[in-house]
Amino acid sequence: MRITKYTHACVRLEHEGRVLVIDPGTWSEPAALTGADAVLVTHEHTDHIDVLRLAGLGVPVHAPREADIPAALEVNGVSPGAEFTAAGFRVRAVGGRHAVIYGGQPDCANLGYVVDDAIYHPGDSLHVPEQPVETLLVPVQGSWMKTSEAIDFVKAVDPRRAFAIHDAQINERGLSSVNGWLTEETRHGYRYLAPGESL
Repeated sequence: MRITKYTHACVRLEHEGRVLVIDPGTWSEPAALTGADAVLVTHEHTDHIDVLRLAGLGVPVHAPREADIPAALEVNGVSPGAEFTAAGFRVRAVGGRHAVIYGGQPDCANLGYVVDDAIYHPGDSLHVPEQPVETLLVPVQGSWMKTSEAIDFVKAVDPRRAFAIHDAQINERGLSSVNGWLTEETRHGYRYLAPGESL
């Protein structure tokens, strides 16, 4: 399976001509959606969903059933624990709520997605799935987290490898520091992929 990281939390998965895109938000490049067969959205925040771009795409979009998404975009509502197929990939929805931001501010529905029992995208949560995953897409920065939580999350999930997501609000110096901490402390095959980089 080919994984391509785009700006912030957007990730594109390709296998045998099928394309699944996760969290193409307003900060991610339009190219992430070229040829997409389906889209997974973890939650309603605009850094994870570009409603207008997706409305014009014409492919199935799966999002939490409880998400507050404008009616301009038709979505397939997903509940925690649901299992379904998107673009030919097997998907399991896990978790259920966004991480606490600050001071009791309301959270929102947030689903993580385990794709083909191998890749886990948690959105804006640090929910540890029950099943093992080979590849973890780990949020590395956000108003709702600190670096030690990202490190502990990688250790708790215990993947074979981990790649950074949720990084667009951090400058180069900060990113270098976060990457250094995750590389040194997790030893889980952590690697940073720049936007547009694949493996």
